[in-house]
Amino acid sequence: MTEFAPTRRALVAGAALMGAAAASGSAFAQNSQSNSSGAPMTAQAAQFPKPPYPEQQQPWPGLAQRMNPRPDHGEETYQGTGRLSGKRALITGGDSGIGRAAAIAFAKEGADVAIAYLPAEEPDAQEVKQVVERAGRKFAAFPGDLREQSYTTGLPGQAVQALGGLDILVNNAAYQQWVPRLEDLSDEQFDQTMKTNLYAMFWLTKAALPHLNQGAAIINTSSEVAAAAPENLIDYSMTKAAILLFTKTMAKQLASRGIRVNAVTPGPIWTPLQVVGGQKPEKLPQFGATTPIGRAGQPVELAPLYVALADPAFSYSTGQVFGATGGDAQPGA
Repeated sequence: MTEFAPTRRALVAGAALMGAAAASGSAFAQNSQSNSSGAPMTAQAAQFPKPPYPEQQQPWPGLAQRMNPRPDHGEETYQGTGRLSGKRALITGGDSGIGRAAAIAFAKEGADVAIAYLPAEEPDAQEVKQVVERAGRKFAAFPGDLREQSYTTGLPGQAVQALGGLDILVNNAAYQQWVPRLEDLSDEQFDQTMKTNLYAMFWLTKAALPHLNQGAAIINTSSEVAAAAPENLIDYSMTKAAILLFTKTMAKQLASRGIRVNAVTPGPIWTPLQVVGGQKPEKLPQFGATTPIGRAGQPVELAPLYVALADPAFSYSTGQVFGATGGDAQPGA
């Protein structure tokens, strides 16, 4: 398998050049086996699965290890260069999807990693543990439900105790369920979406601040739906738009403390979120097909962006929105 080895120039240029197009393009480093004759993607990216994907559904919250095709989080394909050496990171939803890709990339870049996830996701979390420890980094696992305030507010202290400090916070976990009409959106689903996507971010960021020092970074996962909300993702789209405003206000508040706050807006990414009710089952085989790239993104393709935003060298960017959407429109910065 070829290695995915982003260079410093590629990462910084990718994030700096107007979000989505550059972050998903320039952030890719050409590896030694790729053709550098102007092709728009690396050799590895050209091998990622394309639609149609097999029909499949899982009970919520789902497991990455049961997906077909299995997502690439960078277990074998991401190669670090020590950009986050000595850093300590806490990532929600770090068992699978984008959070898992960030956890693996951070570890391979030299950071110790703690992840929060639901107890039902333990099999995926154990796989992350193996990769992080194989990279020679500390790993801490905190299973629980982010809708429970006491659990969520206790996470930063637990991470500090396990890792010796906290430098990077990634608010990534999310709940997403499609509904055909507003009348079908129950109070229970609305509450779960708000608690998971917004309350948890608010509680966790507030609880983390006493532990974050100058040079720390907060990265919030939003979505392209904040700009172009699908008609059947009402509550989810609302939260993703709110995350962008939270990011911008926190960036202004925390700049004087030397803490950077940025947001990432992914496009259609191949994660368990999609196969547990995040998409209509009949639409899943063509998931991502309408993007200019023509396929769903793999979680590893966002890893370089999270690394760049966590890197202290990215010191002049805060309150910004960076996209990796496969060419789709994204919320403006």
